[in-house]
Amino acid sequence: MSLESLTNSIEESVNSVVTPVADFLSKWVFYAVPVGDAELPLIVAWLVIAGLLFTGLFGFIQIRKFKLAFKVVRGKYDEKGAVGEVNHFGALTAAVSATVGLGNIAGVAVAITIGGAGAAFWMAVCGLLGMATKFVEVTLGVKYRKVHADGTVSGGPMQYLPAGLADRFGTGSLGHKLGKVLGVCAAIFVLFFGLFGGNLLQVNQAYSQLANTTGGENGFIDSSAGALIFGIVVALLIGVVLIGGMKSIANVTSKLVPGMAIIYIVGCLAVLAVNAGALPGAVVDIFSYAFNPESFVGGLIGALIAGFQRAAFSNEAGLGTAPIAHSAVKTKHPASEGLVALLEPFIDTVVICTMTALTVVVVSPPSLEAARTGDGPGGVVITSDAFETVLPWFPYVLTVAVILFALSTALTYGYYGEKAWSHLFGRSKSSLTLFRVLYTVCAAGGSLLTLTALFSLADAVLFILAVFNIIGLYLLFPVVRKELHKFLEYAGRRDAGEPEPEEDEKDLLKV
Repeated sequence: MSLESLTNSIEESVNSVVTPVADFLSKWVFYAVPVGDAELPLIVAWLVIAGLLFTGLFGFIQIRKFKLAFKVVRGKYDEKGAVGEVNHFGALTAAVSATVGLGNIAGVAVAITIGGAGAAFWMAVCGLLGMATKFVEVTLGVKYRKVHADGTVSGGPMQYLPAGLADRFGTGSLGHKLGKVLGVCAAIFVLFFGLFGGNLLQVNQAYSQLANTTGGENGFIDSSAGALIFGIVVALLIGVVLIGGMKSIANVTSKLVPGMAIIYIVGCLAVLAVNAGALPGAVVDIFSYAFNPESFVGGLIGALIAGFQRAAFSNEAGLGTAPIAHSAVKTKHPASEGLVALLEPFIDTVVICTMTALTVVVVSPPSLEAARTGDGPGGVVITSDAFETVLPWFPYVLTVAVILFALSTALTYGYYGEKAWSHLFGRSKSSLTLFRVLYTVCAAGGSLLTLTALFSLADAVLFILAVFNIIGLYLLFPVVRKELHKFLEYAGRRDAGEPEPEEDEKDLLKV
């Protein structure tokens, strides 16, 4: 049996088993209600409402403390002897690496295709709201993280849901029991998505872009052998970095993410500079379509829903994944990293997605209209075509960017998955080795298999996590408010020139 026949057989078998489950869960998780001429998935509304509430409860913290967040990232308030594995910048880039990628490059084009230019405005609004949610969940992630004897850290919803609810309502209470159940569910959901959505999918999409740009039909890159070699190389890279743990991952992402983000933004600026005359009109279109009730595809509601949906999928605010990476930070004040985390949706959605949207709207390549009428593939092709009108060679740079973003995402989700795995099966050497082998095997198969049903199931599972996670955030937000007050007092003393005080770390070591 040839390699192609074998992979086709595996794919058909997996999809035939998983498809009914994926369809059922997707219909439930992404259940949509009609709003005007458009449909609003309730899970998107759930995420947006959380962003609105936390924005109000913390007095627009994403605006008031934006400057302070940058100071924390730069290390102004670093503390001597703080437990953790990486600095604020390393934790931020590791978390950003899981969100910046195809959602920014392809997702924006999808939003504009469905909701018109106005969708770009609502994406940015959703990103701003998501900043408040990220602040809350990451503060809790650091507050209730578990620091192990070897200095490594475990955090995330599987830690702060049971520990936080026990802290608030008492050990043995109904809240604590609920937290334990939610913690186990969170670990299962994160593990499943890590193996398939954060790993296999990323490698698959990276290979597809490579084959589309450089391979061509019947070329070696587009062959089963070429796909397998690509998958093995990526798997080996992931495996080597994953063995080094969070420090190794942060070292890689702290170099990959800023570099690729800068290259991508410079590419957008180059396109906008060449089309500078059309830029004012594009900005006017984005705002007018965002608020015009009679505009494209369902008017204001259609643009709002398309923008909110793609932003929610892009920045993952409220899903509980980012606190896993941020929990490894070296700090004695949980809210300090919460402030750092609010920069994540800003970078991912407000900056990079908006730059992509402006590029697509200004150029408006033929593939955009083709996608609207159903005659073109849409997605990343639209974005690539927009760049190609000014920079004919940029699709090759975009391919490199997609591959590197996919690699950094797979690395970070490898870390997320390992923490979920250890929560369920323990941290023994044999247990962690088994997970790393399983994860690298999935990565190697990503270039060969599409497993569409698994991707749908992984998406549904991850967004189920948002339901449980945000319930926990509502119950625990008073804890976050207290931690914010403590950090602001500390930062005020440091700004006044007072020496760094000796802090009690026992709260941070609570398990």
